[in-house]
Amino acid sequence: MLEIVADAVGKRPEQTLMYAEAREAGDAVRRFLMSNAETLVRIADRLRADTPSLIVTCGRGSSDHAATFGKYLFETLVGIPTASAALSVASVFAAPLRAKDALCIAISQSGRSPDLLRTVEAYKAAGAFVIVLVNDATSPLADLADETLPLHAGLEQSVAATKSYIASLVGLTALAAHWAGDDALLAALARLPDDLAQAFDYDWSAAIPPLRDARNLFVMGRGYSFAVAQEAALKLKETSGLHAEAFSSAEVRHGPMAIVQQGFPILAFATSDKAGDDVRGAAQEFLARRAAVAVADAADPASALPIPMTHPVIEPILMIQSFYRLVNMLSLARGFDPDMPPHLKKVTQTI
Repeated sequence: MLEIVADAVGKRPEQTLMYAEAREAGDAVRRFLMSNAETLVRIADRLRADTPSLIVTCGRGSSDHAATFGKYLFETLVGIPTASAALSVASVFAAPLRAKDALCIAISQSGRSPDLLRTVEAYKAAGAFVIVLVNDATSPLADLADETLPLHAGLEQSVAATKSYIASLVGLTALAAHWAGDDALLAALARLPDDLAQAFDYDWSAAIPPLRDARNLFVMGRGYSFAVAQEAALKLKETSGLHAEAFSSAEVRHGPMAIVQQGFPILAFATSDKAGDDVRGAAQEFLARRAAVAVADAADPASALPIPMTHPVIEPILMIQSFYRLVNMLSLARGFDPDMPPHLKKVTQTI
């Protein structure tokens, strides 16, 4: 592990709130699964008996990235089209909605953002069944739910969300697995709390040298890993002042590929399934251009960014846990405080 000593902000990596909170993700996931076990079964029974024709997700920032993960889950496991709501349709335009037979899934840490509340109110009034995943079970958002799945992530003081994002991914995974009756995925979920504890200790410091002085980079995933590529890009902006863009390994082969030249940094998340094969293929194309490519590859035990092969849905959750430790180190190495990003606060009151 690359040694990062206390620097201009006076902190070592293990002294930040971000480090402490991310390390708690396994415990948060264990609490979520135990506390919501009966609720998940009840919701799954209802959804099988009265299957929605459409799923609409509501969230911003990390919560919307979790919703991207949910899109892949619901479309691959239960075959229902899933789309992210444009929150301004309700909050700014006050446009009428038609949502009969729809499922609305809202995801939030605080459950207090005005545009999120207006959107969920609009979908509920239009006839949607509303499920809320929220860390604050006493929030106004929880009051709007037909069913609430508290995240049980506990207090999160660092501005950069970590364990609450992972709990959101797990909540969506558990919902989809119960709905689909996927025993293999449910078994992998049961092992996840312990797997997360191990993933946090993986050494991803090989990614720090090309990123320490970088100004721009691409973060790449596909399928289940695309959502964690989005989350990683956001955290690189928030904590490390890096202009990071997330792309599908399919989409990056269009216009974005033109700017990748020698030394251009790329961080890639490759699962052990066919979607991961495409990420690996794109990474090889970038390596041929002498780009600085770091790949978390679940299919390669010798990957520079190690990650174990498990269920392809679970692998990205482990990847983002390992990434959180990496980005905490990188932030300090670049002279930032990951707990206090400039111009940001914990709860963003968007309208």
